[in-house]
Amino acid sequence: MSARTISPEELHRKVQSGEQIQLVDVRTPVEFQEVHAQMARNVPLDQLDASPFANGENSGPIYVICRSGSRGKQAAEKLTAAGLNEVYNVEGGTLAWDQAELPVNRGKKMISLERQVRIAAGLLVVTGSVLGAFVHPYWIGLAAFVGAGLVFAGITDTCGMGLLLAKMPWNRVESSPGGVTPASESNSSGTRPTCCS
Repeated sequence: MSARTISPEELHRKVQSGEQIQLVDVRTPVEFQEVHAQMARNVPLDQLDASPFANGENSGPIYVICRSGSRGKQAAEKLTAAGLNEVYNVEGGTLAWDQAELPVNRGKKMISLERQVRIAAGLLVVTGSVLGAFVHPYWIGLAAFVGAGLVFAGITDTCGMGLLLAKMPWNRVESSPGGVTPASESNSSGTRPTCCS
């Protein structure tokens, strides 16, 4: 069974009506620190553990949000596969939430993981092409490898380069205890990174 979706506006109406909302932002801590829905807490996708939710420690619906919906969908599917019935992916992610002018916390502007992936992939393709032309033809294999990786990422909606870049020092933020960044602490601390959309 696939997870359900909810629009940012509909979720915000639930918040305004006084409903207790469990909104989990599955983006990297750096992305979360830059901008996030006010009531969100950060649990990066690669650290998301379904067991606290499945064991009933957190009751009620679970709403997941990412940048534009892709990682949120993966997180929702993971939680649904663990047996949770009320899991919702926020349509359009944080981009849609912000564009709808709903309440957000803003921090320091950073280079998004998506842009880092594009920069790194482009740099590797150019490097492989130049070295292939001027040093040895075997270097063309580097450009071909990166191209194949991008095709794979597009087909599977996973991004190995994004996962690798997420672990780089410049994408790390000071950790809060337990590896989770509550919304109230989001402008000063974070956790650890994952992928692009």
